[in-house]
Amino acid sequence: MTGIWGRGTPPVVAAEQDTYEADVAVVGSGAGGATLAWALASTGARVLVVERGGFLPREAANWSPDAVFGEGRYHNAGTWRTTDGEAFTPANHYYVGGTTKVYGAALPRLRESDFDAREQREGTSPAWPFGYADLEPYYAEAERLYRVHGQAGADPTAPPRSGPYPHPAVPHEPVVGELAARLTNQGLHPFPIELGIDLGAGGACLRCGTCDAYPCRVGAKSDAETRALRPALRTGTVRLLTRTRADRLLTNPGGRRVTAVEAERNGRRIRVRAGTVVVSCGAINSAALLLRSGGAAHPDGLANGSGLVGRNLMVHNNSVLMAVDPRRRNPVTFQKTLAVNDFYHPLGNLQLMGKVHGAALAAAHPRLPRRLLGAVAARSVDWWVMSEDLPDPGNRVLPGPDGGVVLHRRPTNTRAHRDLVRCAARMMRRAGHPLVFTRRMGVAATGHQCGTTVAGLDETRSVLDPHCRSHEVRNLYIVDGGFFPSSAAVNPTLTIAAQALRTAREGGVLP
Repeated sequence: MTGIWGRGTPPVVAAEQDTYEADVAVVGSGAGGATLAWALASTGARVLVVERGGFLPREAANWSPDAVFGEGRYHNAGTWRTTDGEAFTPANHYYVGGTTKVYGAALPRLRESDFDAREQREGTSPAWPFGYADLEPYYAEAERLYRVHGQAGADPTAPPRSGPYPHPAVPHEPVVGELAARLTNQGLHPFPIELGIDLGAGGACLRCGTCDAYPCRVGAKSDAETRALRPALRTGTVRLLTRTRADRLLTNPGGRRVTAVEAERNGRRIRVRAGTVVVSCGAINSAALLLRSGGAAHPDGLANGSGLVGRNLMVHNNSVLMAVDPRRRNPVTFQKTLAVNDFYHPLGNLQLMGKVHGAALAAAHPRLPRRLLGAVAARSVDWWVMSEDLPDPGNRVLPGPDGGVVLHRRPTNTRAHRDLVRCAARMMRRAGHPLVFTRRMGVAATGHQCGTTVAGLDETRSVLDPHCRSHEVRNLYIVDGGFFPSSAAVNPTLTIAAQALRTAREGGVLP
């Protein structure tokens, strides 16, 4: 470790060089990379974060359903393909802060039992190489960092906590409060969803209707840029290299150490040299990068002696459910405040979405009259229905041309998901919404990607150790959802952030 950057060095690197040097290079600035950089910021190490994209602009279009859904204004990951040749636009976003720039800010912990092996209807959900208790202190730290609002004790499936939530639960609007009462009368246990937003006295959150799936124009969403990376950059020990696409990791002749990240920046080939390299590109792109980085010592891809890099891709089984009462409009603005976990084992999680607008429906159903879609959206209550996706080695990531990606995915555990959709539909009909419409999300729904660089104790059956360090390449860490042995059935972001903190504190990252 060689100390801090020289005086006057800007936190966002502007200089065009052939080689950049750091003590720790972090490739990717999403939940994993930005949180780890924040955790290392106080150590005195020179940390260089390498981000493929630039800063997402704050502009009027941030809050425009037509721009976000109709135009796909912020989808900049290009075109990916399936192994059958189908082209699609993934739910990946290359910006400082990664895909958290447009996520819904739902930040739940995994259930305690999610860390144990569990038999499902269509296979096994494998055990993790560490338990919930090992991660709990870091869950608590991540909740403080990302300003999580919640209510302890409201969710009967919630894991034990060492303390209260940092902030009180986000209040329901009247229509959501009424729905919660109707669900409670059915014997269910609806609870306030755990959200990371800057709400409260002096907070920036406006409780607008364009939060879930939109960028936040006022910086009130607890995304990785706002909460982790920007504070890290202010310390003087962390720097950021934007618009830099990592193409390959180079190693020493024996293949035991990464010596540099080979990348393209503004059309120029560059190298980033560091004592430790942390790859946090998201489970799909991180796996693709390792597979592109093979050589004589790693003929099947870097760190891939197990043959599991890129395999066992999981993205959850997801559906959108719209429950409609044609007799009355839904006047809600900030809808995403309620969740239901009564069906969690063995089916999954239900959580309200941000209010669906007609423009979003028109983008998904371009042949239907827009006026009709607007009338449906004005009367709907909208749910995200999420079930566990089981690891299958046949579901895999392959590197595509020009830095792209090829995916093969056959959904698993689908019967449980169909049953959860039926439970949700029945629940909403009983709550007074006679019309229910559902749409299953396809291969493009890559937001909850995990499993492609699995962590474990046996290096023949895993890629990483329990602290996300490569079994084979001693100065290489993969810190994103790739380390998940199982997907569980809740949003993965808080778990990624907690593991990033654990890796930084316990994993021996500093050279």
